[in-house]
Amino acid sequence: MASRPSPPTSSLPPLARLPSYTFAQVSQAIDNLRAIYCNPPTLPKPPIAFPRRRTLPKHLVHDISVPDSGYASAEGEDGDEEDCAPQEVEDLGHDPDVLLSDSFEREFAIRWLTGFTARSDAWVYAVDEEAETDARAALVDTAASMLGTFAGKEEEEDITRVFSFPTGPTSTAIHVELNDAPLLSDDHTSVGLQSWGSSILLAERMCLDPAAFDLSSPPDSTLCILELGAGTGLLSIVAAKLLASAPVRPIVLATDYHSSVLANLRANVETNFSASTAPAVDVLPLDWQSPVYEGPLFNQFDVVLAADVVYHPEHARWIKACVERLLVAERGVFWLIIPIRPTGRHEGMCNTVEAVFPRAASVMGHERPELAILTMEGLKKHNGVGRADEGSYRLYKIGWA
Repeated sequence: MASRPSPPTSSLPPLARLPSYTFAQVSQAIDNLRAIYCNPPTLPKPPIAFPRRRTLPKHLVHDISVPDSGYASAEGEDGDEEDCAPQEVEDLGHDPDVLLSDSFEREFAIRWLTGFTARSDAWVYAVDEEAETDARAALVDTAASMLGTFAGKEEEEDITRVFSFPTGPTSTAIHVELNDAPLLSDDHTSVGLQSWGSSILLAERMCLDPAAFDLSSPPDSTLCILELGAGTGLLSIVAAKLLASAPVRPIVLATDYHSSVLANLRANVETNFSASTAPAVDVLPLDWQSPVYEGPLFNQFDVVLAADVVYHPEHARWIKACVERLLVAERGVFWLIIPIRPTGRHEGMCNTVEAVFPRAASVMGHERPELAILTMEGLKKHNGVGRADEGSYRLYKIGWA
């Protein structure tokens, strides 16, 4: 079976060192681009299934934490903290359809091809053999042709992703179908149009042990769940399906900011639940910077969920202010999972969460309860899940201390 293509961000040679790369290496990199963008596969897509296991994997849980997360932002902050170093993960290739719809990877590939063709002379004439010089020149022509293909392509299409999460050795798996739409090139806040690795990992763990994530419905009261930066709605949909047989119907509210994201979110909710019943997940807009607490958002929630929601230094501060207002006092829990991005414009964002959420030990003895990090768990990256710039993940349990 042919190997899967790799993300452009991890497979293309650095242009600054281009003369040191052989014809074979550059040719392989361009063949990888061709496999993604020129002749993408159209085979039917199997569900993304996660291995069934009785217990969660063993990870070290810390009381001290170094946070990170992601939502939307025009600008990123550079960081050089060692705490954000990635964990090693074997790269077995990525889903071709996911790579094809990833605007970040696509734009990186276009920039690389543009730079490659512009500075190709130094690489073409770095060898003396005429035959190889001709072969290198032909490869540059191929790259230029690919650039023309990008320019002439129609708009990227939506893709459907199907997930299957095990819930235990004897329980039925949770199935979720999501529409991932292309990111809007003119609006950085549209990242919620796609499902990110953080939400997939948290959804898997929620299904394996709902009680550990406070998703056990009390017999005589209504469990209220809120998702911030819900994006495609994976966590909210999974929570609603886990609680489908609860004695009291839970309230599950998914929120986001961008109008296109909200429209796609509503469509995903409709896809996963019968139209003949009341909506299992409600969808509302929420602007973290200028929140309006009215309607369902006037109430407080037992559980707040958020995945990959910090892309700007201010996001963690805005999120904390929202959670302080929306989380039930004393027993409420805020679950936050964030990717560790060791490179790129979002490098170092992992440090902004701890900057606003103190460690629980540091607020003990204060007169008033304060939101603090209760535990932090490091998670390894799953093969084929998450973007190339995500090295590992951190899962935070935040509550009143």
